[in-house]
Amino acid sequence: MADLNAFVTREEIPSTEEGPLSGRTVAVKDNISTEGVRTTCGSNMLADYVPPYDATVVERLREAGATVVGKTNMDEFGMGTTTETSAFGPTENPAAPGRVPGGSSGGSAAAVASGEADLALGTDTGGSIRCPAAFCGVVGIKPTYGLVSRYGLVAYANSLEQIGPIAPTVEEAAELLEVISGPDDRDATTREEGGRADYSGAADGDVDGLDIGVAPELVEGADEGVVEAFRAAVDDLESRGATVHEVSLPSVETAVQAYYVIAMSEASSNLARFDGVRYGVSGGYDGDWNESFAASREEGFGAEVKRRILLGTYALSAGYHDRYYAKAQDARAWVKRDFDEAFEDVDVVASPTMPVPPFEMGESLDDPLTMYLADANTVPINLADLPAISVPVGETDGLPVGLQLVAPAFDERTLVRAGSALA
Repeated sequence: MADLNAFVTREEIPSTEEGPLSGRTVAVKDNISTEGVRTTCGSNMLADYVPPYDATVVERLREAGATVVGKTNMDEFGMGTTTETSAFGPTENPAAPGRVPGGSSGGSAAAVASGEADLALGTDTGGSIRCPAAFCGVVGIKPTYGLVSRYGLVAYANSLEQIGPIAPTVEEAAELLEVISGPDDRDATTREEGGRADYSGAADGDVDGLDIGVAPELVEGADEGVVEAFRAAVDDLESRGATVHEVSLPSVETAVQAYYVIAMSEASSNLARFDGVRYGVSGGYDGDWNESFAASREEGFGAEVKRRILLGTYALSAGYHDRYYAKAQDARAWVKRDFDEAFEDVDVVASPTMPVPPFEMGESLDDPLTMYLADANTVPINLADLPAISVPVGETDGLPVGLQLVAPAFDERTLVRAGSALA
């Protein structure tokens, strides 16, 4: 197979420990800190940055006996749906040559789909694990916010993102989730509810008596072939004893707009540290700090990152905060209420992971709005702080299709149970 450009840095980090992942190789997304191994976030801004410490999830991989085999390519700072905004070139989809692998964790999904790694870690701010899992025909889990430590993750949008597993099967993804989950004193957002549960033990494929909700708002408007594959998978679950109900999630119509206001606002704040002094490319210094700051960011950041910083700065500026950011937070609360009400009647909510099959390479680069709208089914879950899984459920015109299942907070075992019936 031709080089997919799935890795930014190929460097083995062996483990001397014996554990549940002994003999397994794991690829790590390049926004997760690895001691002594560069962590670029797919950006020129950090092209030479070498962290002095491991992220908590990397420590736990090594304690579990895993061998880290490198750092995977990604959309710059996690901002994208295609892994084409990376400063190190795009990654190709091994399951659909000539197509994107999804993003922003496209390198991790491509590495697993191609067999270059047994397992991988990605991060998910608005679908960045589930999108590439769906596009590459593998399994991806976005954990509940607070289940997995974010210590050592280079932040894009703190209130939305989580680290999670990508694997060939649901059981293997659950095994990796067991290793990386659990409270961490260095991350105050982790919760005691996020103890290291026996997730892989739930992968028994038994969905008898499971109540599955299908929301028309998350199905209507999707590509016809994607809907056909989704419906066939839901019918399969029903034939195995699950019960399917229609649920309503009217708030998801506002989710994409609310998500991008919140995410871009947090990006504007988080990325302010990359000023060429504390972190990043130096813009030179001739006595004018403002000119140096501007030059550093002009050289270090790509077009998509600049676009999101500018939009986020605008949304937070005086006179516009209440008009945009405050309203987006209200919409976020509405999304959470809708899901809470749905879970009074069902165990999980099912939808297509992505409303479209993988884009052709270059197709969405000149049309960022199309890229943003493709996140319509994934961003509501991040807004509501819920767990979700994407499992492969066939193809349309030879292109992979993923099914997304969403569960109540910290109920990853139900996701694994339901997902394992399909993958």
